[in-house]
Amino acid sequence: VQLVESGGDLVQAGGSLRLSCVVSVFTFEDYAVGWFRQAPGKEREGVSCVSSSDDTPYYADSVKGRFTISRDDAKNTVYLQMNSLKPEDTAVYYCTYGRVGVLSDYWGQGTQVTVSS
Repeated sequence: VQLVESGGDLVQAGGSLRLSCVVSVFTFEDYAVGWFRQAPGKEREGVSCVSSSDDTPYYADSVKGRFTISRDDAKNTVYLQMNSLKPEDTAVYYCTYGRVGVLSDYWGQGTQVTVSS
């Protein structure tokens, strides 16, 4: 299983980005996909996730109301729409895929998001 992220960029505060993650193959009947991020000097943080069996997504408090996770099963792709970006959103964003309850069996290589003030 390979995960390939794209969409990271440099953007001004208040701007938007959409991250994409293509999952090469879905191997679990019930699975979860999500996004983590890690800023320099900080611990990795769970940002958002959604499972195949429950379309109710999870969002970290820090991104609620600004970020939206979605998936296109026909394209094996999960998206993270990020609006009203803040400098504190600056981080490397990682896509994950795995079993429900585990989530992070597989990781992407990460994509850099930089938000300037």
